[in-house]
Amino acid sequence: MSGALRELAHLAGIYDDYWDQKGTLRATGAATDIALLEAMGFAVGSEEEIAATLARLQDEAARRALPRWLILEPGTESRAALQAPAEAIRLIRESGETEILPVGPDPVLPAGTEVTLPPLPVGIHVLSIDGEETTLLVAPPRIELPPPGWGVTLPLYGLRSAEEGGLGDYDDLKQAVTALGRAGASFVGLNPVHAGFPTDKNAFSPYSPAHRRRLATMHIGLGAARPNGGGELIDYPTIVPAHRAALETAFDSFEAEGGDPAFDAWLEAEGGSLERFATHQALSDLHGPYWLHWDTTLRDAFSPTVVAFREANTRAIRFHSWLQWTAERQLAAVSEAAEAEGMRYGLYLDLAVGTHPHGAETWSDGAVFAPGVSLGAPPDAFSPDGQVWALAPFNPHALAAMHFRPLAETLRRQMRFAKLLRIDHVLGFERAFWVPTDADAPGTYVVMPREAMLAVVRIEAARAGAVVIGEDLGNVPDGLQAAMSRSGLLGCRLCMFEQPNHAEFREPEDYTEAALASFGSHDVPVWAGWRAARDVEIRHELGYITDDDYPNALDWRRSEVAGFDRLAGTEDGSADALHRFLGSVKSRLVALQLADILGVVEQDNLPGTVDTHPNWRRRLPVGVAALDGHEDVLRAAEIMKESGRRE
Repeated sequence: MSGALRELAHLAGIYDDYWDQKGTLRATGAATDIALLEAMGFAVGSEEEIAATLARLQDEAARRALPRWLILEPGTESRAALQAPAEAIRLIRESGETEILPVGPDPVLPAGTEVTLPPLPVGIHVLSIDGEETTLLVAPPRIELPPPGWGVTLPLYGLRSAEEGGLGDYDDLKQAVTALGRAGASFVGLNPVHAGFPTDKNAFSPYSPAHRRRLATMHIGLGAARPNGGGELIDYPTIVPAHRAALETAFDSFEAEGGDPAFDAWLEAEGGSLERFATHQALSDLHGPYWLHWDTTLRDAFSPTVVAFREANTRAIRFHSWLQWTAERQLAAVSEAAEAEGMRYGLYLDLAVGTHPHGAETWSDGAVFAPGVSLGAPPDAFSPDGQVWALAPFNPHALAAMHFRPLAETLRRQMRFAKLLRIDHVLGFERAFWVPTDADAPGTYVVMPREAMLAVVRIEAARAGAVVIGEDLGNVPDGLQAAMSRSGLLGCRLCMFEQPNHAEFREPEDYTEAALASFGSHDVPVWAGWRAARDVEIRHELGYITDDDYPNALDWRRSEVAGFDRLAGTEDGSADALHRFLGSVKSRLVALQLADILGVVEQDNLPGTVDTHPNWRRRLPVGVAALDGHEDVLRAAEIMKESGRRE
């Protein structure tokens, strides 16, 4: 049945081979096909099941009068030709209103008949034809390019100096936004603030979230009750439990004072989604952070055991709901502070590419995710065995069946607080690399519904008045950047990677206009560290670069630094010279890193390391209160003003 299996895999969008970044053609096989098809929810346990599943999908495709989705322009009458005969046609608007579309005098419309769809507002609507549903993605054709501007990216967790101690919180972020807004920045960017795993002392990576539609509670500001453990590095195992205890005390006071009608109204509006999340968090307090290790009766969010737990633990669930309400209010206050300073975008948030496979998101909304696989990356020069990120991907078939609403809601949650949003690893809109975790089989690419997903981005951006940036770095598939450009998504351009040839850097006027340019990001060296080859030194110390290769790696970096200096006039190594170059590039938006402004040498995160490098634990050299009027901040702002980027 290898022919039927491959045909089924092809129909499901699974690659049978691909070219890696080294130019090697890598083929997979039956084991990969079976593992990925099972993750998509298809029955492939035997030859008979494979044949039956293939026949069912082919029959469903033949019966459909219209495709699974259509992309329409708002406010415009549209026509769609039927691919199969049809009788009853119903339009279900996003508001829930339903109307029967006229089909004419004949009881059955033959294939080829054009159905007229009325003008529809921006949103996700559904057309039901004889029980088969077609998603109507009514989206503007593109997001308008922003005017030239600049902003600053910073580590939220690191906004407390070693002398101050503690963990950066939303109140600190409000101070930072106010200071940088006064200096002239139009946005302040930070790593994801998705909900994490408070009961796991080592789970503090912002890119391995428990739930992307909920917020991290370890950044809730507590005022005078803040735990202020000091040290050069952030001590999460000490700070997070102390912070949790202070939150519980604050909640006790909140309840003792009679609560707040606004909280109760918010609870009602959030409904079952919040209730499931809070139930998961309450269960985590008792059974551990990852539901994979729970009793089997607790792994289903809708099981009788879970329902009974919810009914018996109303206070714990109310507490975790209150945490989310508090976090949302504080982040909203940050957005309001940005608006008060006249910032065009305010917060620039980051959407993680996936969610932890055993966190709150997969527990409460598991149907849209593919189990038994992880997002990752194919082999390359840095990872000869490929990468496994331990992140659950959206199942494209389930996402389409749910009318792409989980993606829309995920985007909408971020845009409630931010007018600038970065989509991490937007390459996954074209194809996602899935690695089987429950089978001894290599990974491969899975086709994603690119145009539909981009339409959803345009819908949510139009509603929020937001600009969207796609992180299009690495092994970018053909056609993706052109599709992003058509939709008005900005790309990412990192100066250190803008080398058409080694040590020959791109001229400022040749930068992509529809992009956000920066020198680096959270995953690469900062300016001073790059110049000093600090990342090369660390990788050598950790054994990732051999003694034999180390001199060559240092020479390679020296030649890169010299090449950039020749182009940018940065021979003095100052951040000012770098910022003048950034201000001159053609890209519409520019992001300066606060670490570069303040002369930091060490980078936030060293990819490929966990315990051997202090990822996400470094503090800034000055506290957030010192940013307002800080001479280095003001100098960077003046350079941006001179470049014409200050509004």
